[in-house]
Amino acid sequence: MFPTSAHPFEGRALRAAVIGTGAISRSHLTALTELAADNEVELVAAVDVDEAAVAAFCAVAVAEAAATTHPAPRPYTDLDLMLAEERPDLVTVCTPPTLHRAQSVAALRAGAWVWCEKPPCPSLADFDAVEAAEGTDGGPFASVVFQHRFGSGTRHVRRLLAERALGRPLVAHCQTTWYRDTAYYAVPWRGRWDTEGGGPAMGHGIHQMDLLLDLLGPWTEVRAMAGRLVHDVQTEDVSTALVRFDSGAMATVVNSVLSPDEVSRIRVDCERATVELTHLYGHRNDDWRVTPAPGVPEAQVAEWRDFGPDVPSSHTAQLRELVASMRAGVRPRSSGADGRTSLELITALYKSAFTGGTVRAGEIGPGDPYYTVLHGGAPGWAPPDSTRKTGDTGKTGDTGNTGGTDNADDTEVAA
Repeated sequence: MFPTSAHPFEGRALRAAVIGTGAISRSHLTALTELAADNEVELVAAVDVDEAAVAAFCAVAVAEAAATTHPAPRPYTDLDLMLAEERPDLVTVCTPPTLHRAQSVAALRAGAWVWCEKPPCPSLADFDAVEAAEGTDGGPFASVVFQHRFGSGTRHVRRLLAERALGRPLVAHCQTTWYRDTAYYAVPWRGRWDTEGGGPAMGHGIHQMDLLLDLLGPWTEVRAMAGRLVHDVQTEDVSTALVRFDSGAMATVVNSVLSPDEVSRIRVDCERATVELTHLYGHRNDDWRVTPAPGVPEAQVAEWRDFGPDVPSSHTAQLRELVASMRAGVRPRSSGADGRTSLELITALYKSAFTGGTVRAGEIGPGDPYYTVLHGGAPGWAPPDSTRKTGDTGKTGDTGNTGGTDNADDTEVAA
Protein backbone atom coordinates (compact mmCIF):
# COMPACT_ATOMS: atom_id res chain seq x y z
CA MET A 1 0.00 0.00 0.00
CA PHE A 2 3.04 2.29 -0.16
CA PRO A 3 2.71 5.30 -2.52
CA THR A 4 3.85 4.32 -6.00
CA SER A 5 4.31 7.69 -7.75
CA ALA A 6 7.09 10.20 -7.17
CA HIS A 7 4.54 12.82 -6.05
CA PRO A 8 1.55 10.86 -4.68
CA PHE A 9 0.03 13.88 -2.88
CA GLU A 10 0.17 16.39 -5.72
CA GLY A 11 -2.86 18.65 -6.13
CA ARG A 12 -4.70 17.74 -2.92
CA ALA A 13 -4.69 18.14 0.83
CA LEU A 14 -3.03 15.34 2.80
CA ARG A 15 -5.46 13.14 4.72
CA ALA A 16 -4.38 13.20 8.39
CA ALA A 17 -5.48 11.25 11.47
CA VAL A 18 -4.62 11.65 15.16
CA ILE A 19 -4.07 8.68 17.49
CA GLY A 20 -4.65 9.54 21.16
CA THR A 21 -6.68 12.59 22.14
CA GLY A 22 -5.16 13.63 25.46
CA ALA A 23 -3.35 16.86 26.31
CA ILE A 24 -0.58 16.83 23.72
CA SER A 25 -3.03 16.16 20.88
CA ARG A 26 -4.17 19.78 21.19
CA SER A 27 -0.75 20.95 19.96
CA HIS A 28 -1.14 18.60 16.99
CA LEU A 29 -4.66 19.87 16.36
CA THR A 30 -3.43 23.48 16.34
CA ALA A 31 -0.76 22.63 13.77
CA LEU A 32 -3.14 20.59 11.61
CA THR A 33 -5.75 23.35 11.73
CA GLU A 34 -3.26 26.00 10.62
CA LEU A 35 -2.14 23.88 7.67
CA ALA A 36 -5.74 22.99 6.85
CA ALA A 37 -6.43 26.70 6.38
CA ASP A 38 -3.82 26.60 3.59
CA ASN A 39 -5.39 23.41 2.17
CA GLU A 40 -2.20 21.49 2.94
CA VAL A 41 -3.87 18.92 5.20
CA GLU A 42 -7.34 17.66 6.04
CA LEU A 43 -8.04 16.04 9.42
CA VAL A 44 -10.21 13.04 8.58
CA ALA A 45 -10.18 10.99 11.79
CA ALA A 46 -9.13 10.63 15.40
CA VAL A 47 -8.69 7.45 17.47
CA ASP A 48 -8.88 6.82 21.20
CA VAL A 49 -10.08 3.93 23.37
CA ASP A 50 -12.05 6.51 25.37
CA GLU A 51 -15.14 7.08 23.23
CA ALA A 52 -16.14 10.28 25.02
CA ALA A 53 -12.64 11.73 24.74
CA VAL A 54 -12.35 11.13 21.00
CA ALA A 55 -15.84 12.54 20.41
CA ALA A 56 -14.91 15.68 22.34
CA PHE A 57 -11.67 16.02 20.38
CA CYS A 58 -13.52 15.82 17.06
CA ALA A 59 -15.99 18.44 18.26
CA VAL A 60 -13.14 20.80 19.11
CA ALA A 61 -11.58 20.09 15.72
CA VAL A 62 -14.80 21.08 13.97
CA ALA A 63 -15.03 24.32 15.94
CA GLU A 64 -11.41 25.28 15.28
CA ALA A 65 -11.61 24.45 11.57
CA ALA A 66 -14.82 26.41 10.95
CA ALA A 67 -13.07 28.57 8.34
CA THR A 68 -12.22 25.57 6.14
CA THR A 69 -14.44 23.57 3.84
CA HIS A 70 -13.17 20.19 5.02
CA PRO A 71 -15.71 17.78 6.53
CA ALA A 72 -15.66 16.94 10.23
CA PRO A 73 -13.18 14.24 11.34
CA ARG A 74 -14.68 10.87 12.24
CA PRO A 75 -14.12 9.44 15.75
CA TYR A 76 -12.85 5.87 16.14
CA THR A 77 -12.01 3.59 19.06
CA ASP A 78 -10.14 1.04 16.89
CA LEU A 79 -6.94 1.94 15.07
CA ASP A 80 -7.04 -0.90 12.54
CA LEU A 81 -10.58 -0.02 11.53
CA MET A 82 -9.66 3.63 11.07
CA LEU A 83 -6.65 2.79 8.91
CA ALA A 84 -8.74 0.50 6.72
CA GLU A 85 -11.67 2.87 6.30
CA GLU A 86 -9.97 6.27 6.11
CA ARG A 87 -6.63 5.36 4.46
CA PRO A 88 -4.84 8.44 5.88
CA ASP A 89 -1.67 9.82 4.32
CA LEU A 90 -0.33 11.01 7.68
CA VAL A 91 -0.89 9.65 11.19
CA THR A 92 0.18 11.65 14.24
CA VAL A 93 0.82 9.52 17.34
CA CYS A 94 -0.01 11.15 20.69
CA THR A 95 -0.23 8.09 22.94
CA PRO A 96 2.07 6.88 25.76
CA PRO A 97 5.55 5.72 24.65
CA THR A 98 4.85 2.02 25.22
CA LEU A 99 2.28 2.13 22.41
CA HIS A 100 4.39 4.02 19.88
CA ARG A 101 6.05 1.02 18.26
CA ALA A 102 2.91 -1.01 17.54
CA GLN A 103 0.89 1.99 16.39
CA SER A 104 3.65 3.45 14.21
CA VAL A 105 4.28 0.10 12.53
CA ALA A 106 0.54 -0.38 11.89
CA ALA A 107 0.30 3.06 10.27
CA LEU A 108 3.40 2.54 8.13
CA ARG A 109 2.17 -0.83 6.91
CA ALA A 110 -1.11 0.84 5.93
CA GLY A 111 0.88 3.26 3.77
CA ALA A 112 0.68 6.29 6.10
CA TRP A 113 3.59 8.51 7.09
CA VAL A 114 3.99 8.84 10.88
CA TRP A 115 4.65 11.85 13.09
CA CYS A 116 5.21 10.48 16.60
CA GLU A 117 5.48 12.35 19.88
CA LYS A 118 8.61 12.09 21.97
CA PRO A 119 9.98 9.88 23.38
CA PRO A 120 9.81 8.08 20.03
CA CYS A 121 9.94 4.61 21.65
CA PRO A 122 10.93 3.12 25.01
CA SER A 123 14.08 1.54 23.55
CA LEU A 124 16.45 1.45 20.60
CA ALA A 125 15.10 -2.01 19.74
CA ASP A 126 11.61 -0.57 19.38
CA PHE A 127 12.86 2.38 17.32
CA ASP A 128 14.75 0.08 14.97
CA ALA A 129 11.61 -2.04 14.49
CA VAL A 130 9.68 1.07 13.44
CA GLU A 131 12.41 2.10 11.01
CA ALA A 132 12.41 -1.40 9.52
CA ALA A 133 8.72 -0.96 8.66
CA GLU A 134 9.33 2.20 6.63
CA GLY A 135 9.22 2.36 2.85
CA THR A 136 12.48 2.18 0.93
CA ASP A 137 11.90 4.72 -1.84
CA GLY A 138 9.82 7.84 -1.29
CA GLY A 139 8.28 6.75 1.99
CA PRO A 140 6.31 6.29 4.04
CA PHE A 141 8.68 7.37 6.81
CA ALA A 142 8.26 7.84 10.58
CA SER A 143 9.35 11.18 12.05
CA VAL A 144 9.66 12.20 15.71
CA VAL A 145 8.14 15.37 17.17
CA PHE A 146 11.22 17.44 18.06
CA GLN A 147 9.69 20.86 17.50
CA HIS A 148 12.51 22.72 19.27
CA ARG A 149 14.71 22.04 16.23
CA PHE A 150 12.37 24.10 14.08
CA GLY A 151 11.73 27.83 13.78
CA SER A 152 13.87 30.80 12.81
CA GLY A 153 16.13 30.89 15.86
CA THR A 154 17.37 27.32 15.59
CA ARG A 155 17.71 27.59 11.82
CA HIS A 156 19.89 30.72 12.12
CA VAL A 157 22.16 29.32 14.85
CA ARG A 158 22.49 25.96 13.09
CA ARG A 159 23.73 27.76 9.98
CA LEU A 160 26.23 29.88 11.96
CA LEU A 161 27.65 26.77 13.60
CA ALA A 162 27.69 24.68 10.42
CA GLU A 163 29.53 27.41 8.51
CA ARG A 164 31.94 27.95 11.44
CA ALA A 165 31.03 31.65 11.38
CA LEU A 166 31.54 31.73 15.16
CA GLY A 167 34.69 29.60 14.96
CA ARG A 168 34.98 26.06 16.27
CA PRO A 169 32.49 25.02 18.97
CA LEU A 170 34.46 24.24 22.12
CA VAL A 171 32.29 24.00 25.25
CA ALA A 172 28.55 23.46 25.59
CA HIS A 173 25.96 23.26 28.35
CA CYS A 174 22.55 21.59 28.03
CA GLN A 175 20.13 22.12 30.90
CA THR A 176 16.58 20.94 31.56
CA THR A 177 16.01 21.79 35.20
CA TRP A 178 12.32 21.62 36.04
CA TYR A 179 10.24 20.99 39.17
CA ARG A 180 7.77 18.20 39.81
CA ASP A 181 6.30 17.64 43.28
CA THR A 182 5.12 14.53 45.10
CA ALA A 183 1.57 14.93 43.80
CA TYR A 184 2.91 14.76 40.24
CA TYR A 185 4.39 11.32 40.92
CA ALA A 186 1.26 10.12 42.70
CA VAL A 187 -0.15 9.37 39.23
CA PRO A 188 0.44 5.59 39.05
CA TRP A 189 2.20 5.39 35.67
CA ARG A 190 4.75 8.14 36.38
CA GLY A 191 8.26 7.25 37.46
CA ARG A 192 7.94 3.65 36.20
CA TRP A 193 10.14 2.07 33.54
CA ASP A 194 7.36 0.03 31.95
CA THR A 195 4.96 2.94 31.49
CA GLU A 196 7.07 6.11 31.27
CA GLY A 197 10.16 4.52 29.72
CA GLY A 198 12.59 6.57 31.80
CA GLY A 199 12.92 9.53 34.13
CA PRO A 200 13.66 13.18 33.34
CA ALA A 201 16.45 12.27 30.91
CA MET A 202 13.90 10.46 28.74
CA GLY A 203 10.65 12.30 29.37
CA HIS A 204 11.77 15.87 30.01
CA GLY A 205 15.33 16.55 28.87
CA ILE A 206 15.06 14.77 25.52
CA HIS A 207 14.06 17.98 23.71
CA GLN A 208 17.09 19.99 24.79
CA MET A 209 19.48 17.07 24.22
CA ASP A 210 18.03 16.57 20.76
CA LEU A 211 18.47 20.27 19.99
CA LEU A 212 22.06 20.16 21.25
CA LEU A 213 22.81 17.26 18.90
CA ASP A 214 21.06 19.02 16.04
CA LEU A 215 23.36 22.02 16.56
CA LEU A 216 26.66 20.27 17.30
CA GLY A 217 26.42 17.07 15.28
CA PRO A 218 27.48 13.52 16.20
CA TRP A 219 28.65 12.63 19.70
CA THR A 220 31.38 10.09 20.43
CA GLU A 221 31.25 9.25 24.15
CA VAL A 222 29.33 9.92 27.35
CA ARG A 223 30.00 9.55 31.07
CA ALA A 224 27.03 9.98 33.41
CA MET A 225 25.53 9.78 36.88
CA ALA A 226 21.91 9.40 37.96
CA GLY A 227 20.15 9.53 41.30
CA ARG A 228 16.89 9.36 43.21
CA LEU A 229 17.36 12.26 45.57
CA VAL A 230 13.75 13.12 46.46
CA HIS A 231 11.06 11.04 44.82
CA ASP A 232 10.09 7.43 45.56
CA VAL A 233 10.17 6.23 41.93
CA GLN A 234 11.74 3.42 39.89
CA THR A 235 13.50 5.82 37.52
CA GLU A 236 15.89 8.65 38.35
CA ASP A 237 14.78 12.16 39.33
CA VAL A 238 18.10 13.78 38.33
CA SER A 239 20.98 12.96 36.01
CA THR A 240 24.19 14.61 34.87
CA ALA A 241 26.46 13.73 31.97
CA LEU A 242 29.65 14.72 30.16
CA VAL A 243 29.50 14.34 26.39
CA ARG A 244 32.28 14.53 23.81
CA PHE A 245 31.47 15.31 20.16
CA ASP A 246 33.11 14.36 16.86
CA SER A 247 34.24 17.96 16.55
CA GLY A 248 36.14 17.69 19.83
CA ALA A 249 33.68 19.94 21.67
CA MET A 250 32.70 18.86 25.17
CA ALA A 251 29.33 19.40 26.88
CA THR A 252 27.69 19.08 30.26
CA VAL A 253 24.10 17.85 30.42
CA VAL A 254 21.78 18.20 33.43
CA ASN A 255 18.22 16.80 33.60
CA SER A 256 16.27 17.41 36.80
CA VAL A 257 12.74 17.53 38.18
CA LEU A 258 14.03 18.90 41.51
CA SER A 259 14.62 22.54 40.50
CA PRO A 260 12.17 25.24 41.71
CA ASP A 261 13.72 27.82 39.35
CA GLU A 262 12.65 26.11 36.14
CA VAL A 263 14.59 26.69 32.93
CA SER A 264 15.59 25.04 29.67
CA ARG A 265 18.95 26.24 28.40
CA ILE A 266 21.56 25.52 25.76
CA ARG A 267 24.85 27.39 25.58
CA VAL A 268 27.64 26.87 23.06
CA ASP A 269 31.00 28.60 23.52
CA CYS A 270 32.86 28.95 20.22
CA GLU A 271 36.19 30.54 19.35
CA ARG A 272 34.63 33.85 18.33
CA ALA A 273 31.36 34.01 20.29
CA THR A 274 29.01 32.39 22.78
CA VAL A 275 25.47 31.62 21.63
CA GLU A 276 22.87 30.88 24.29
CA LEU A 277 19.19 29.91 24.33
CA THR A 278 17.16 30.36 27.54
CA HIS A 279 13.46 29.47 27.65
CA LEU A 280 11.14 26.92 29.24
CA TYR A 281 8.75 25.09 26.88
CA GLY A 282 9.38 26.84 23.55
CA HIS A 283 11.50 29.62 22.09
CA ARG A 284 11.43 32.69 19.86
CA ASN A 285 14.20 34.79 18.33
CA ASP A 286 14.38 36.97 21.46
CA ASP A 287 15.25 33.93 23.59
CA TRP A 288 18.63 33.60 21.81
CA ARG A 289 21.66 35.69 22.76
CA VAL A 290 24.98 36.06 20.93
CA THR A 291 27.98 37.38 22.91
CA PRO A 292 31.10 38.08 20.82
CA ALA A 293 34.68 37.53 21.90
CA PRO A 294 36.83 40.67 22.29
CA GLY A 295 37.92 42.18 18.99
CA VAL A 296 35.11 40.88 16.78
CA PRO A 297 33.97 43.72 14.44
CA GLU A 298 30.59 45.23 15.32
CA ALA A 299 29.31 44.72 11.78
CA GLN A 300 30.02 40.99 12.09
CA VAL A 301 28.22 40.83 15.44
CA ALA A 302 25.21 42.61 13.94
CA GLU A 303 24.97 39.92 11.25
CA TRP A 304 25.12 37.18 13.86
CA ARG A 305 22.32 38.84 15.84
CA ASP A 306 20.06 39.25 12.82
CA PHE A 307 17.72 36.26 13.12
CA GLY A 308 15.28 37.51 10.49
CA PRO A 309 11.48 37.26 10.80
CA ASP A 310 10.45 35.52 14.01
CA VAL A 311 9.15 31.97 13.52
CA PRO A 312 8.73 30.40 16.98
CA SER A 313 9.61 26.78 17.62
CA SER A 314 6.34 24.86 17.42
CA HIS A 315 4.52 21.80 16.18
CA THR A 316 3.28 23.95 13.31
CA ALA A 317 6.79 24.84 12.16
CA GLN A 318 7.84 21.17 12.13
CA LEU A 319 4.63 19.98 10.48
CA ARG A 320 5.08 22.45 7.61
CA GLU A 321 8.49 20.98 6.86
CA LEU A 322 7.20 17.42 7.23
CA VAL A 323 4.38 18.06 4.74
CA ALA A 324 6.89 19.54 2.29
CA SER A 325 9.00 16.37 2.63
CA MET A 326 5.95 14.20 2.03
CA ARG A 327 5.07 16.08 -1.13
CA ALA A 328 8.66 15.77 -2.36
CA GLY A 329 8.82 12.07 -1.44
CA VAL A 330 12.00 12.53 0.63
CA ARG A 331 12.97 11.45 4.13
CA PRO A 332 12.11 14.24 6.60
CA ARG A 333 14.39 15.58 9.27
CA SER A 334 13.97 13.96 12.68
CA SER A 335 13.41 10.51 11.14
CA GLY A 336 15.61 7.46 10.64
CA ALA A 337 19.17 7.88 11.87
CA ASP A 338 18.54 11.60 12.44
CA GLY A 339 15.57 10.87 14.70
CA ARG A 340 17.40 8.06 16.51
CA THR A 341 20.44 10.03 17.67
CA SER A 342 18.95 11.56 20.83
CA LEU A 343 17.44 8.23 21.93
CA GLU A 344 20.86 6.61 21.49
CA LEU A 345 22.49 9.32 23.62
CA ILE A 346 19.86 8.92 26.34
CA THR A 347 20.30 5.14 26.30
CA ALA A 348 24.06 5.60 26.61
CA LEU A 349 23.53 8.06 29.46
CA TYR A 350 21.56 5.47 31.43
CA LYS A 351 24.06 2.71 30.69
CA SER A 352 26.97 4.88 31.79
CA ALA A 353 25.18 6.00 34.95
CA PHE A 354 24.17 2.47 35.96
CA THR A 355 27.45 0.75 35.07
CA GLY A 356 29.91 3.50 36.02
CA GLY A 357 31.72 3.31 32.69
CA THR A 358 32.21 5.37 29.55
CA VAL A 359 29.81 4.53 26.74
CA ARG A 360 30.74 5.21 23.12
CA ALA A 361 28.44 5.95 20.22
CA GLY A 362 27.36 2.85 18.33
CA GLU A 363 28.22 0.31 21.03
CA ILE A 364 24.65 -0.39 22.19
CA GLY A 365 23.06 -2.89 19.83
CA PRO A 366 21.29 -6.27 19.81
CA GLY A 367 22.55 -8.40 22.67
CA ASP A 368 23.23 -5.42 24.92
CA PRO A 369 20.65 -5.33 27.77
CA TYR A 370 20.25 -1.57 27.36
CA TYR A 371 19.20 -2.05 23.74
CA THR A 372 15.80 -3.43 24.82
CA VAL A 373 15.11 -1.54 28.07
CA LEU A 374 16.72 1.58 29.48
CA HIS A 375 17.38 0.25 32.98
CA GLY A 376 19.38 -2.59 31.42
CA GLY A 377 18.54 -4.89 34.32
CA ALA A 378 20.93 -2.94 36.56
CA PRO A 379 20.76 -3.86 40.26
CA GLY A 380 19.04 -1.15 42.26
CA TRP A 381 17.42 0.31 39.14
CA ALA A 382 15.57 -2.51 37.39
CA PRO A 383 12.21 -3.25 39.05
CA PRO A 384 12.18 -6.70 40.67
CA ASP A 385 9.23 -7.77 38.52
CA SER A 386 10.74 -6.52 35.27
CA THR A 387 9.58 -8.89 32.52
CA ARG A 388 9.11 -6.55 29.57
CA LYS A 389 10.16 -8.10 26.27
CA THR A 390 11.16 -6.29 23.11
CA GLY A 391 8.10 -5.52 21.03
CA ASP A 392 5.60 -6.07 23.87
CA THR A 393 3.79 -2.78 23.27
CA GLY A 394 0.14 -3.72 23.43
CA LYS A 395 -2.51 -4.40 20.85
CA THR A 396 -2.55 -2.29 17.70
CA GLY A 397 -6.08 -1.13 18.38
CA ASP A 398 -5.36 -0.26 22.02
CA THR A 399 -4.52 3.37 21.36
CA GLY A 400 -4.78 4.68 24.88
CA ASN A 401 -5.65 8.17 26.08
CA THR A 402 -2.85 10.69 26.44
CA GLY A 403 -4.65 12.65 29.12
CA GLY A 404 -2.24 11.05 31.60
CA THR A 405 0.95 11.28 29.60
CA ASP A 406 3.82 13.62 30.35
CA ASN A 407 4.13 15.02 26.84
CA ALA A 408 2.13 18.13 27.64
CA ASP A 409 4.73 19.27 30.17
CA ASP A 410 7.17 20.57 27.60
CA THR A 411 4.97 21.78 24.76
CA GLU A 412 1.98 23.55 26.20
CA VAL A 413 3.34 27.07 25.66
CA ALA A 414 5.02 26.58 22.31
CA ALA A 415 3.25 29.51 20.65
